[in-house]
Amino acid sequence: MLEGDGFLWVRALHIIAVIAWMAGLLYLPRLYVYHCQVTRGSQASELFKVMERRLLRAIMNPAMIVSWGLGLWMYASMEAWTEGWMHVKLAALVGLTVAHAMMARWRKEFETDSNARPETFYRIANEVPTALMIVIVIMVVVKPF
Repeated sequence: MLEGDGFLWVRALHIIAVIAWMAGLLYLPRLYVYHCQVTRGSQASELFKVMERRLLRAIMNPAMIVSWGLGLWMYASMEAWTEGWMHVKLAALVGLTVAHAMMARWRKEFETDSNARPETFYRIANEVPTALMIVIVIMVVVKPF
């Protein structure tokens, strides 16, 4: 069980990881929009591939793992598993994780120059993490039920 300063440090690290993860979830689809606008195999396309890979592997994946790990640790310590708001939050968090997995799959398609989706698809996909983030923040802060 976490108590006092230990809990505060875990919470702070969790918030930092969530911010890093969300930054990636919001930026990666935007990179895909730009990537759609360049010629396959061009120097710009190859640069986008590097940017997308580094963002996903160096920032998003570790941030997601730390977010989940510390979040589960905190909530186990808080015993909030029976709260209604927690169930909604966890459902939205699973949604974010699915969005992350989909973005990783799309990155592989760009990597092999096999993307078949238009930029408007990625513009819409870019809104999903924002909507889920709003739900999560409201559940955690307001705890409406």
